[in-house]
Amino acid sequence: MQNTPVSSLVGEEYEVEVGPVAHGGHCIARTEAGRVLFVRHALPGERVVARVTEGEETSRFLRADAVTILDPSKDRVEAPCPFAGPGKCGGCDWQHAKPGAQRRLKGEVIAEQLQRLAGLAPEEAGWDGTVMPAEGDKLPQGEVPQWRTRVQYAIDADGHAGLRKHRSHEVEAIDHCMIAAPGVSELGIEKRTWENMASVEAIAASGSHDRQVVLTPKPGGRLPLVELDKPVSVLRVDEKDGGVHRVHGRAFVRERADDRTYRVGNGGFWQVHPKAAQTLMLAVMQGLTPRKGETALDLYCGVGLFAGAIADRVGDQGAVLGIESGKRAVEDARHNLAAFPRVRIEQGKVESVLPRTGITEVDLIVLDPPRAGAGKQTVHHLAGLGARRIAYVACDPAALARDLSYFADRGYKVRTLRAFDLFPMTHHVECVAILEPAKKDA
Repeated sequence: MQNTPVSSLVGEEYEVEVGPVAHGGHCIARTEAGRVLFVRHALPGERVVARVTEGEETSRFLRADAVTILDPSKDRVEAPCPFAGPGKCGGCDWQHAKPGAQRRLKGEVIAEQLQRLAGLAPEEAGWDGTVMPAEGDKLPQGEVPQWRTRVQYAIDADGHAGLRKHRSHEVEAIDHCMIAAPGVSELGIEKRTWENMASVEAIAASGSHDRQVVLTPKPGGRLPLVELDKPVSVLRVDEKDGGVHRVHGRAFVRERADDRTYRVGNGGFWQVHPKAAQTLMLAVMQGLTPRKGETALDLYCGVGLFAGAIADRVGDQGAVLGIESGKRAVEDARHNLAAFPRVRIEQGKVESVLPRTGITEVDLIVLDPPRAGAGKQTVHHLAGLGARRIAYVACDPAALARDLSYFADRGYKVRTLRAFDLFPMTHHVECVAILEPAKKDA
């Protein structure tokens, strides 16, 4: 019996009416035959010609780019970046939308995910439906927030720095990234050739003048002599174990939040937008309202941002336990929080370490899980600890909604939800949900 060859539809074009925004930086449309298209570079209500970029006759849906705009939305603008558009850089999703429209689209995605996955209307989540811009990000039309303090450049076959195309390993060579922070742009990464390198990550701390590049060589590639336009520390990623090692300069950068300096080593995690750490810390503290003498958990604690803020507020009679899987992040967190004797940081995965702690009750919990969320097992464990308030920091509204449904199953309701546009021009959005026991009076 012979298999019938599957016919690719890549390159096919359809004239479609664009429907609602969907999670992932695209909108939904349907062909006259009813086939679903996920269309990038479009806006709801537009009529466009969509060219298929992924999909076959048997696919449940097709991915496509809007290559011709027949009836534009009033929210459409010309993309300010010359590298944005169909077939180009995949870093930005909404360069073609006004800033206010971008935030509305993100709000619509959050609302849809909450309703579909958690059965929550915005008012039931204590949310007014708005996505707040970061301080300083409201700019005149045509200007773009220069917010990205960490940029990972892919290196093409000729050694030129660029950014990946959407859902592709192909590199779009660029001479400047418009959303890169000034501290990244001033290094001049795009102006030089990076032979034998697979990627170059540029880091410009917003809490200091520290600058760092993390080099990932191609297999067997030798490190170049790094001469950039500003003083910079150099680290490299080991091709065997994936570890990050110092070549010269500091192995860390210094960041600031809550009037405290945080050391972040070996290219480790810190919020990318310069206002993000402070914005999220304040949202979490305002939601939790820590009291003197309380106990708290900080899960997926990174270098200790939330643990430090809570420890400062619960005082000498309180206690905080942080759990983090990254070895270097744990070392940094212990260094950053050394002034708080009642803070303890444990290394390991939350789902493994938390049960071993023997903790049966706690007053406050903050969790800032990776994009996939915390998951049912961890959520159910946390719900059994009786915390009076839980702060959930989420970079993915779908994972947040799923986990909120798990919390609801175990007796926790959402008290408030706030959303922040900490990734302008992209589809990403940050949320802070505050939960409390459902039977507790506000």
